Amino acid sequence: MTGHEIREALEEAGVRPNRQLGQNFLCDPAVAGWIAEQLDPQPGDTVVEVGPGTGALSEMLLGRVKRLVLIEFDSRLAAWLKKRFADRPDVEVYHEDGARFDPRVLWKYRPVKFLGNLPYSSGGAILKNFLSRPHPFERAVIMLQKEVIDRLGAVPRTKDYGVLSLRIQSGWDVKPLRVIPPEAFHPRPQIDSTVALLEPLTDRFPVFDARRFDELIRRGFAQRRKQLRKQMPEEPVWDEVAEDLGISPAARAEELSPDDWVALAKVYDPHPLKEVPQKDGELFDVVDESDEVVGQATRSEVHEKGLLHRAVHIFAINRRGELLLQKRSRLKDAHPGVWDSSVAGHLDSGEGYEEAARREMVEEMGIEGVDPEEVGRIQACEATGWEHVRLYMVRWDGSPRFPCAEVESVLWLAADQVDAWMAARPEDFASGFIECWKLARGR
Repeated sequence: MTGHEIREALEEAGVRPNRQLGQNFLCDPAVAGWIAEQLDPQPGDTVVEVGPGTGALSEMLLGRVKRLVLIEFDSRLAAWLKKRFADRPDVEVYHEDGARFDPRVLWKYRPVKFLGNLPYSSGGAILKNFLSRPHPFERAVIMLQKEVIDRLGAVPRTKDYGVLSLRIQSGWDVKPLRVIPPEAFHPRPQIDSTVALLEPLTDRFPVFDARRFDELIRRGFAQRRKQLRKQMPEEPVWDEVAEDLGISPAARAEELSPDDWVALAKVYDPHPLKEVPQKDGELFDVVDESDEVVGQATRSEVHEKGLLHRAVHIFAINRRGELLLQKRSRLKDAHPGVWDSSVAGHLDSGEGYEEAARREMVEEMGIEGVDPEEVGRIQACEATGWEHVRLYMVRWDGSPRFPCAEVESVLWLAADQVDAWMAARPEDFASGFIECWKLARGR
């Protein structure tokens, strides 16, 4: 859209650009087209655009992707966009605050990409809402004031380096692409903007607890000029930690690289199973089709030979009726990186089903003080990994505490959201969970 078209659209919508809302509308069609190309739009993509304004970027993607999800804070512009795209079934318009929009509804749309000419006033909050783990996005192209993009990609020992830098760099590779001058916008801002490409990191770092990481960087940068010895937890002792990691005992937060902070997150993670994705030497009971014990074998033998054995799955349901899902660590020997039941695990040799359920709830998710209720049973089959499964349910509203070697992240979802996601992308889930979900939904 040209500057003239932008002004006409704003007049029709009854909008006078508001500086406090960061309303600077891109009015250079060539720049808009170039930004859209950086998303690498594909026919099967869903593109989520925050702050579409009058649709200058949106129109560059019409007909090129499967779906456009537009999230606009200004009620007048949202209404105008709904009217403009009323005849487009591939465009959804939401009148919502991008910093508060619930991104859980987007998982069923994968593959999903993020696009935003973000308002200067709330860009950081929007990025945290959409791009923090877990998120469904495989690519993001954002435009913000140059100083914010500089902070996102900042390196240690610079004034721009801080909590925002580390939050983004712990999960994304940040590539500033191009500075956009003020004359590309209406009205003209007083500063330059920068377009950046963000691509998710998969195995750049060893597995770590993202919540512990965030806690530590907030501690460290609360008073950035103080030495970290005064900011870190009491245990383990800082001097010993620094020596083990090759960090100066007098180091300050801004001197540590993202790798250093990940290493600290692992050291200060108190979970006893943080380094143990599975125990190959575990001894399981081997059973027959009637679930009668016929022998014993190690975990690796059971899986390699496809021997029948036993397992439990537990669905944790909160007071809102949402199911807790876990994303399996990439280190798992079966179904790495996909979504699974709240808790799932094998029975040790000689262990009963309910006994195993209670143990696994504590070890895998920190669920204590609640009694599991049996939902049903599933015969051993290929979909369950040749496991006889007993499915349990617990009512629980606690905060999950999980070992990062086993679980990457968690997500609470309503049943209809699970249904829609599973119908659209069954490959995102462990096959055993799919069987358990069929059983639970059927009852």
